[in-house]
Amino acid sequence: LTAEMARVIEAAIQIKLNMVVSGGTGSGKTTLLNIISSLIPNDERILTIEDSAELQLNQEHLVAFESRPADKFGKGEINMGDLLHSALRLRPDRIVVGEVRGGEAFDLMQAMNTGHGGSLSTTHANTPTDTLRRLESLCLMSPIELPMVAVRAQVASAINLIVCCERLHDGARKTSAISEVLPLNDKGEYRTQDIFLFTPVCKDEDGHIIGYHAPTGIIPNFIGKAR
Repeated sequence: LTAEMARVIEAAIQIKLNMVVSGGTGSGKTTLLNIISSLIPNDERILTIEDSAELQLNQEHLVAFESRPADKFGKGEINMGDLLHSALRLRPDRIVVGEVRGGEAFDLMQAMNTGHGGSLSTTHANTPTDTLRRLESLCLMSPIELPMVAVRAQVASAINLIVCCERLHDGARKTSAISEVLPLNDKGEYRTQDIFLFTPVCKDEDGHIIGYHAPTGIIPNFIGKAR
């Protein structure tokens, strides 16, 4: 990604926007989440919640949670949802979830909506709008019965910024988009606006994809707050 893109992400961290890093398998989501998390100020209390401990943060106030599968008798399981509930009681300034892949997405949306700004997570999706749809479908896996409209409203208000990663055919990993999430439209559909995009142009003799990152010219809504 470019220095300007990094600056936008850094500003988003400073003003405590909720951010999701999305992409396919092997696209570098966790690596990017690690780097973004390293921008969190050292005086904030960070809680990390993961299935397998992959994040390596160096801040002083760090509480690391890891989920645990059930033993052979089917007992002792601690899932991501349980950890999220516990995390909220520990007065976190930031919650960093390694990857949302189940019903705990609903608990995370609730946490993001109830004043835990600056939370970070990753999920599997290809485009910014796909990311929101994916989070919506994960929320519906939660045991809590809610109408689709309510879930959509929760997701759209919880997430502020989406950073998409992509692994290209030549094996290069690129940040393909940084997009801001807008409120739902009149029909209840998701809306996002791209702030930066990666555009592939051609291949060189060795088969490497050549392209460029460029701002779309859209000014994000959080710019006033960031300034």
